[in-house]
Amino acid sequence: MPFIAIDFEASCLPRYGQSFPIEVGIASPMGWSQSWLIRPHASWAGWQWSAEAESLHGISRARLEREGLDVAQVARYLKTAVGGDQVIADSCLDDDWSRILFAAAGDRHPLPVHCLADLQEFHDVEPDRLAHAMAEADVQRTRRHRAEDDARWLARLLYELGLDRVRHFMPLAQPDEMPRLAAVR
Repeated sequence: MPFIAIDFEASCLPRYGQSFPIEVGIASPMGWSQSWLIRPHASWAGWQWSAEAESLHGISRARLEREGLDVAQVARYLKTAVGGDQVIADSCLDDDWSRILFAAAGDRHPLPVHCLADLQEFHDVEPDRLAHAMAEADVQRTRRHRAEDDARWLARLLYELGLDRVRHFMPLAQPDEMPRLAAVR
């Protein structure tokens, strides 16, 4: 099954409090990518904004108010672009920000975002192969902490690892699921 890499930038790092998504980027292993700035939703009033996060991504609140799209519009664009593909992120926080975005948009069916660290296929990769793939992906990265660039980096990493050819990603087995999953393989 094809996948789309996703990355969110947020108003603050979670250790500073409740954060909201400010930008989302997606990328395919074939090189297609897109991103959208997200105008803060009224329900996020009072949520945290940190200067540290702003210095990382370089996106100001004023810019979001000026150039950001409405949450419903971003959610609609995102679902259309992803289609039926699996969505993979390099951080489990991206699933939280996806849920926050879709909740604000009034959509009770957010995109299920799989965290890279929770995928068995990723854990099966040899450390030397992972280091090589990361170095290859790093060559393509133009900047960090912008959603589209980070999503492109992840898509490239998965491509370099050969995970773009996986038919369906298998979540890591939890201890109580081990016998059932062992029988499937």
